[in-house]
Amino acid sequence: MIEVLVVDDDVRVADVNAAYVEKVPGFRVAGRAHNAADALRLVEEVPVDLVLLDHYLPDETGLTVVRTLRERGLQTDVIMVTAARDVTTVQAAMRHGALQYLVKPFSYAGLRTKLDAYATLRRTLDGGGEAEQAEVDRIFGALSSTPAPALPKGHSPTTAELVRRALMASERPLSAQELGERTRLSRQTAQRYLKLLERTGRVRLSLKYGDTGRPEHRYEWASRR
Repeated sequence: MIEVLVVDDDVRVADVNAAYVEKVPGFRVAGRAHNAADALRLVEEVPVDLVLLDHYLPDETGLTVVRTLRERGLQTDVIMVTAARDVTTVQAAMRHGALQYLVKPFSYAGLRTKLDAYATLRRTLDGGGEAEQAEVDRIFGALSSTPAPALPKGHSPTTAELVRRALMASERPLSAQELGERTRLSRQTAQRYLKLLERTGRVRLSLKYGDTGRPEHRYEWASRR
């Protein structure tokens, strides 16, 4: 069983989320917490595999909880479950190591999709050993917020995921050159994946006009807004 700690300042919401968790096969609620201090205490006292973590807590933010867990050497997995939808908070959650970010309000089906993906990821990682490329692709894409688009022959899902993460982590749209520098891809490769993801609707293109009169193509992940 995957043991889950449900953290939400609203007792009723915590009860609803806990009931959702209990309905998913293979998952069990290890406890509930309504503030950051209790959440941190329970993670250290009770076996917990996964924390469903609200951001708005009365004593600290959910991001502070994630950061404190890592500072204490606790590798408990975290899925943010919160109404906070500003890009800065989403980016910070990713950088501090949250596996996923589920925006309230959501349905049981929405949460179950994330939990099932997490269970698949756990099974893959628990298998140990060496991973072939297909397994690496599954590991990196298991908890992607949107399904990966079908890629034409010659395109790597891992590279597409690398592009997605770089765009999501950026505070502004990026050019192909800037994306290449952040991902260590060549400009040509970055441009090829950006155009592909734009055609599938995953990436949004905008034009920035400079002094030369020729607009610069800039890209951002479409689900940021």
